[in-house]
Amino acid sequence: MGAMGWVRRVLVVEDQPFMRGLVAEALRGAEFDVHDCASASEAISMFAAVDPDVLVTDIDLGTRPNGVELAHVVKALSPGCAIVFLTNYPSEAPFSELPAGSTFVNKSSLDSVDGLISAVNSTLVELPVTVTPPVESGAAKLGALTRVQLDILRLIAEGWSNAEIAKQRGSSMRSVEKAVSRTFEALGLNRNPDVNPRVAAATLYSRTFGLPAPADSDQ
Repeated sequence: MGAMGWVRRVLVVEDQPFMRGLVAEALRGAEFDVHDCASASEAISMFAAVDPDVLVTDIDLGTRPNGVELAHVVKALSPGCAIVFLTNYPSEAPFSELPAGSTFVNKSSLDSVDGLISAVNSTLVELPVTVTPPVESGAAKLGALTRVQLDILRLIAEGWSNAEIAKQRGSSMRSVEKAVSRTFEALGLNRNPDVNPRVAAATLYSRTFGLPAPADSDQ
């Protein structure tokens, strides 16, 4: 049981299957309720269902969004969620934009699972008792999207047309048009005739995650 007498939920995000399995197993052994996934987009899409008390994520997840970007989305969705970065980076110095109160753990510095468990527990203990309700920020809106919608949004932010998106995803134009329309609707971008939803969607993605890396188009 957790320190306060109930099972704490942990969301583990790690793109390397072996490491993800080790971290998840260690936390389950410490009686956490663990849910794990391989990417930030998958974590965002399952966040509401899991409603974790703590996010344990690597910074480099292989694709965008990375772990830092994911942490900001998580903080917008649930300000009371603790953040633990478990990474190969030697220190947090290059990452001045880390959410306040985050715990930074270097993988190579851990000589046992006890160090990881201690980092998670100490981060939870330091959480404020009073949690401010989440605001309807851009990140919170993105958190309501499905994994497919997030992928569609990323491609739109790269400047791809519906035809190019259909080709990249191996889908029909009709299915892409429907997916794009549903994405805009989920973001509330179809309700103002004075707003270009495609431009607004791309801007929202870029402001939250930064411009998509060119390599993303090869995924």
